[in-house]
Amino acid sequence: MNTRDDRSAMVRTQLEQRGIRDSQVLDAMAYVPRHLFVPEAARRRAYGDHALPINEGQTISQPFIVALMAQALRLAPRERVLDIGTGSGYAAAVLSLLVGEVYTIERKPALAEEAERRLHQLGYTNVHVITGDGTLGLPEYAPYDGIAVSAAAPWVPLPLRQQLGEGGRLVIPVGGRDTQLLLRLTRTNHQIYTERLGEVRFVPLLGAHAWQPAGSSIPADDEPAPDARP
Repeated sequence: MNTRDDRSAMVRTQLEQRGIRDSQVLDAMAYVPRHLFVPEAARRRAYGDHALPINEGQTISQPFIVALMAQALRLAPRERVLDIGTGSGYAAAVLSLLVGEVYTIERKPALAEEAERRLHQLGYTNVHVITGDGTLGLPEYAPYDGIAVSAAAPWVPLPLRQQLGEGGRLVIPVGGRDTQLLLRLTRTNHQIYTERLGEVRFVPLLGAHAWQPAGSSIPADDEPAPDARP
């Protein structure tokens, strides 16, 4: 298994041919060893064009989706990013090569501990893993230049909008449990503008400001984003 060649092929056939043009994102995707972020039994499929199962019944998104979200964030060096849904830590590792600091939140303690250990071993020293409810964000380190949400919400959680800095970008899938729209929200002159980036399919985002395990109810001040009502 030649992982360097596999990564090069992944970038060429899955990313460049499907519209990923940001050279920094392409370089990051070519650098991060995705096979080390999936269970050993799945490593031969690590660079395929599909999501893969990881521990705790969760998944790692397909490479194209990780690259698409990173490109949509329009990141710059020295920026601070909040990553919701750490999972294996793969997306956080990609983001860490694009910005100054990455804060990533995972609601499942076992996954958070595993991701933190893996990221440390691989040398991603600017990634900080926190266990908690990602829909609450991480106000102690706000504001953020970018926020990436790797699970689907029925609306844009209010705390995430509040923690977005001036000029900041929030990329999040919003809609029902089966299909959603990937949105980019940008804070400009204290207003938030929403763009639709296309249809996607993510696992549900669970938390106080998103889906509840036994159904959902909309918290005060949370609301569906324009053109993305569940």
